[in-house]
Amino acid sequence: MSATEHPSQSIERTTMRRVILRLVPFLMLCYFFALLDRVNVGFAALQMNKDLGLTPSMFGFAASLFFVSYFLVEVPSNLALQRVGARRWIARIMITWGLVTMGMALVTGPTSLYAMRFVLGAAEAGFFPGAILYLTTWLPNEYRARILATFTVSIPLATFLGSPLSVSLLELDGALGLKGWQWLFVLEGLPTVILGIACLFVLVDKPREAGWLSETQRDWLVGRLAEEAARKKPVGHLSLWQLARNKYFVTMALVCAGASATGSVLSVWQPQIIKSFGLTNLQTGFVNSIPYGIATVLMILWGRRSDRSGERTWHTAIPLLLAAFGLTYLNLSGGIATTILAVSCALVGAYAFKGPFWALSAGWLSAGTLAAGLAGINAIANLIGGGLMVNVVGLVKDATGSFTLGMLPVAALDAAAALSVVMISRAHARDARTAAAAA
Repeated sequence: MSATEHPSQSIERTTMRRVILRLVPFLMLCYFFALLDRVNVGFAALQMNKDLGLTPSMFGFAASLFFVSYFLVEVPSNLALQRVGARRWIARIMITWGLVTMGMALVTGPTSLYAMRFVLGAAEAGFFPGAILYLTTWLPNEYRARILATFTVSIPLATFLGSPLSVSLLELDGALGLKGWQWLFVLEGLPTVILGIACLFVLVDKPREAGWLSETQRDWLVGRLAEEAARKKPVGHLSLWQLARNKYFVTMALVCAGASATGSVLSVWQPQIIKSFGLTNLQTGFVNSIPYGIATVLMILWGRRSDRSGERTWHTAIPLLLAAFGLTYLNLSGGIATTILAVSCALVGAYAFKGPFWALSAGWLSAGTLAAGLAGINAIANLIGGGLMVNVVGLVKDATGSFTLGMLPVAALDAAAALSVVMISRAHARDARTAAAAA
């Protein structure tokens, strides 16, 4: 402790350092494989589509089925996590989806692919909002944007590292009688099962139960979180039906859908867009990783900037506008360099959005509504962003021969989302002033 540091500041610093180092790297590793198991179908398609006789619209439909079952199971999964505890439930989720991912190697045609993608979505549902919910039970508000941005950096990082890894696994084509895309599913699903088992030993459900914190540290953290929970929030305790009609919840779900659509459609279709320039599978994987590497760095810096300034609304809206610009510019690009520039803008926007957005959303939801609220926002966003928009791109490709035209509806959704988050934040400020004046 420095000579000028107050004892309470020292307790805060040492406590949060221990919490962050204990939980965040491990959850990031788990989420890395969650995303890898979700997006590897885009790389498997470089071989699998021909083997299974899939058209672009058939592949788009198969990819989108993940998000349909994800939507159906997301909220029940997060409510189950709240009841049985994050340690056991996150372990269950990871073991299940790892086994299903490995089972993807057994698909033999469109129908079995449809079935397995649907089951995979149900198996993975609840991990992301569950992890966000779990972290909010450990992180005071002022730490959330930077830590949630750091946690969600696993999203672009999974593709940055997963792109060359996945296409390298495709090179195993023929080994032991298996296709390269079959090896991809088996070898990328297995680590998820192992990490799921590790969750049982690494995670602790509540700060009060953390034996790796001293009693003083536990008391400080529990007290700080209780103090924040007692503050009035615009979305108090609501039933699921009341939540579905709440203007804050509905708007934030639609706002999140813009970024979700951008990330989902690019993760599924970007490898095929890049390969269309005449690249090999291996070259496609390495080039595909470039925009994700850029997004990985910038989303952390943007989350830290949001925490330092305490500003959430514009730190959420501006990335959405950048994503809209990138997807629009993608239709004007004529070469590989300008395509990568356009995709980089879109992905930086989609991922820099996440830290400030989830901090803003968590700050508006009461403790009693947090589990269902976070899961509901994520589920609706994934249904619209993944379930609908991934299909749109495939249908447009079949009809016009162009992937990029299918990105324009996503760009419009991003722009509408940016406007919506500014409007709902201003409405919240007005409501807060009215409530204060009436008190």
